[in-house]
Amino acid sequence: MTLFDDRRQAILNRQAPLATRMRPRTLDEFVGQQKLVGSGRVVRRMIEHDRLHSMILWGPPGSGKTTLAQLISHVTSSHFVELSAVTSGVRDIRREAEEAQHRVGSTGTRTILFVDEIHRFSKSQQDALLPHAEAGTFILIGATTENPSFEVIAPLLSRTRVYTMEPLDDADMNRIIDAALNDLERGLASANPLLNDDARSFLLRSANGDARSVLNALEIAVEAALLENRHRTITVELVEQAIEKRARYDRLGDMHYDTISAFIKSVRASDPDAAIYYLARMIDAGEDPLFIARRLVILAAEDIGLANPNGLAVAVAAQQAVNFIGMPEGRIPLAEATIFLASAPKSNSAYMAIDKALSHVRQTRDEPVPMHLRNAPTRLMKNMGYGKGYEYPHAAPGHFQPSENLPENVRGSRFYEPGELGAERQISERLRNWWGDRFKVDPKSG
Repeated sequence: MTLFDDRRQAILNRQAPLATRMRPRTLDEFVGQQKLVGSGRVVRRMIEHDRLHSMILWGPPGSGKTTLAQLISHVTSSHFVELSAVTSGVRDIRREAEEAQHRVGSTGTRTILFVDEIHRFSKSQQDALLPHAEAGTFILIGATTENPSFEVIAPLLSRTRVYTMEPLDDADMNRIIDAALNDLERGLASANPLLNDDARSFLLRSANGDARSVLNALEIAVEAALLENRHRTITVELVEQAIEKRARYDRLGDMHYDTISAFIKSVRASDPDAAIYYLARMIDAGEDPLFIARRLVILAAEDIGLANPNGLAVAVAAQQAVNFIGMPEGRIPLAEATIFLASAPKSNSAYMAIDKALSHVRQTRDEPVPMHLRNAPTRLMKNMGYGKGYEYPHAAPGHFQPSENLPENVRGSRFYEPGELGAERQISERLRNWWGDRFKVDPKSG
């Protein structure tokens, strides 16, 4: 590196965003992820003993994936190369592999190839990484915010270890904020800013565990305080202007599926507070309200079912209302349906009955329909016995006439097991009055 290069890098470092300037230089400065890099933990031991292997770092934005990869290269004295999956292709991978082979042959220095957003690489691009990671040409460190199980090809996944990184908690975020405020060389100490408690709380809440987001917002707020107000106090208003609200909820990513799963399971668990909370999370993140409404319709049939048949009517009405009035007013019928379904008695008997019947149908032959149930529109069919013996239930007392309606080889099968909650208790009693022991209470149901 020339003197010119040194000077250019020094200028770039001074002009870099605060989040870049404040990157930790040692493992001891690294904040968070103590399960991985805390004293005696697996990744720290691996780094300290220079026993590196290819890995995937999976975690939300701002959790330290890139920083940890860079620290690994510094601590182990490896050559660090960074590729972005957004701008790089197979040609770049091959070039870096050739240079890594030359580097280890000429100087004995290993190469760490860091691929940011590796989930954006296509299958062919990930295939290009495979032989070099397997041969040890370079140590691959991939970073992703998406679930590697779905976004990284199986052969590459089998040759790497996946380490999960969590969002930073408030204690970690406060350490990062304090370090930036008090660092004279790389941070904001020269401006001598004062961050009041309300502004700090708002900053933590808005950053949502994202270190990069909190530092970027803090830097902008400090600059705004100096330029606009010519004072050192950082207020909620300044932070609010500075913060770039990033909903970690991604309609195509894990947060989407995790949140809708939590929503469904909270309704099923009869917890209206949790259900309405996850509904609010989805609405605030911009989720398609009709997607939520469709899930409510499914929930109503699957989990409330016959314990309160009105649940399905409420869910369908909510779907129609949202489609008719749109958002933001659509949040109200969605909330009404959510609370109604969460508070309703639960039964999955209809869901279980159709699945049990489908399983039976798919595993057995199509048995002949009993003759008395067959339609007989012609004389020939009547002469063959179609419809013979059929008794019209409405002609019987109570509009009920016992009869055998299943095919002969299926008789005695039970598909519907009525529950004993809500309106389904009445259904259960009525069926027992009609059919006797055939619908006796199953101790496993209800």
